[in-house]
Amino acid sequence: MGASTHAIVISSCLLGASCRYDGGSKPVLELACARLADRLSSCGWTVAPVCPEMDGGLACPRPPAERWGDRVITIEGADVTAAYRTGALRTLDTARAIGAYLAILKSRSPSCGIGSVYDGTFSGALTRRDGVTAELLKREGFTVVDEKLVRFCEPSFEHPVAIVLGSGLGALADKVRPVRRIPYEDIEGFPAEAIPVEGHRFEVIVGSLEGVPVVVYPGRVHLYQGYSALEVTSLVRHAHRLGCRDIVLTCASGAVGDIEPGTVGLITDQLNLTGVNPLASAECVAAAEIDSPFIAMADAYSSYLAEFARAAAADAGVKLVEGVYAGLLGPTYETAAEVRALKILGADYVGMSTVCEAITAHALGMEMLGLTIVTNKAGLSGNAHGEVLAMADDTGEAACSVIMGVLRNLGGK
Repeated sequence: MGASTHAIVISSCLLGASCRYDGGSKPVLELACARLADRLSSCGWTVAPVCPEMDGGLACPRPPAERWGDRVITIEGADVTAAYRTGALRTLDTARAIGAYLAILKSRSPSCGIGSVYDGTFSGALTRRDGVTAELLKREGFTVVDEKLVRFCEPSFEHPVAIVLGSGLGALADKVRPVRRIPYEDIEGFPAEAIPVEGHRFEVIVGSLEGVPVVVYPGRVHLYQGYSALEVTSLVRHAHRLGCRDIVLTCASGAVGDIEPGTVGLITDQLNLTGVNPLASAECVAAAEIDSPFIAMADAYSSYLAEFARAAAADAGVKLVEGVYAGLLGPTYETAAEVRALKILGADYVGMSTVCEAITAHALGMEMLGLTIVTNKAGLSGNAHGEVLAMADDTGEAACSVIMGVLRNLGGK
């Protein structure tokens, strides 16, 4: 493995710098961000601290400021919008100079806040929008997250990383240093009579991989076997009850377009064409213990985890092709007409799993990474299960190396 060329920008205050408006550091140092920065630096990443307010020429200390409409005003009524825009541009220049595509910014601030910022009334009330710097970086195509997501995603023994293994990835389970094994028959909702399909096995492995706490599921059941959405999603609910906040869903798939078999794919979005949605069942909603089935599925796959997957693939020399996964019922492979239709719909991969699990994981608030092994060209008359499994096995090691790289980057307490 060669030297890494990856880079990240992080708000200086999240690393303990005394750059807040009151002249101090953040009252409670964001240890998760500091640990992440140390870990990535040790792996060869370039970590650049940034403070848009000070880079924009504002003093430290300075009057508190909030975003009001398109302006940023201080509590004294001064308009400091120009300074905030200058700081945002300088942060963008820093990120571009080091080749960073990921930024971790301080939540709620008028420069760095993501999704919600203080609303300009200086009452502690929030408004739904981004800070000036976060807004600019997003517009320029950066992945921008805040310290709350970093803390949420950091693995620990209380919050291990869940990994559901599809065809070709069973060998990853053998790399785990186990501390406990759980038969699938002990998982609430999993069908006791189920027999694993070839390439799967039904034993949860709890332990560590790359020094990171993990819960690995080396097999699943499928809708095409006659199982219900409740049964198909039981592994995800089990992982959530074990405290998992991050989940890696893997599968085999056919290429809808020009992607070659043997490729590892990063799932960036999905099409659920199975005719089944786990949240359409009151029983599934109750089992997941969620308040409402009306879940927004936009951005279901974590852009934060995806950045670590891209870096891991580059380090391992694995070509990672990004695309949309279409989940069909199966078990038959697709007709040529179905593949033409899938192309029109925007699919890049097609398979017979994952989508219901992804819906459940997102409904449970889990951060989700999707990886697929492309085993065949979809829609060909010669497609056969044996050949698909053989290609999955041949490509499995490359996909495993990506997952292990993601774990190394995430690290944890």
